[in-house]
Amino acid sequence: MNRVVHFEITAEDVERASKFYRSVFGWKIEPWGPPEYGYMHVETGSSSEPGIDGGIWKGAGAAPAADARLNAFNCSIEVADIDITLSKVKSSGGMVVREKSQIPGVGWLAMCRDTEGNTFGVMQR
Repeated sequence: MNRVVHFEITAEDVERASKFYRSVFGWKIEPWGPPEYGYMHVETGSSSEPGIDGGIWKGAGAAPAADARLNAFNCSIEVADIDITLSKVKSSGGMVVREKSQIPGVGWLAMCRDTEGNTFGVMQR
């Protein structure tokens, strides 16, 4: 109970964000609902694997200023090879905002920013 079951990524450019996440993580991303919604359904993996699916959408209101304080509910994505993933983040238009660091007994964690300014973590166990 009270488990996270869905995520949404807000994007200034939904197509650009969809391309980024397809390129970096290989996620299946397809339009969902009426076209005027501009909503993309994100499938992050097989239903037999742990994890959740979500969406990408334009969001409401104006985007925050580039120098605004970041308030976010951050998600981390488990990857097989953090170095390869960080390279894909950079080559796909994103950036690494905190280089990988080792968390004893857990693995490696880095923080990234996508093409829309959203932050997310990548973790290699």
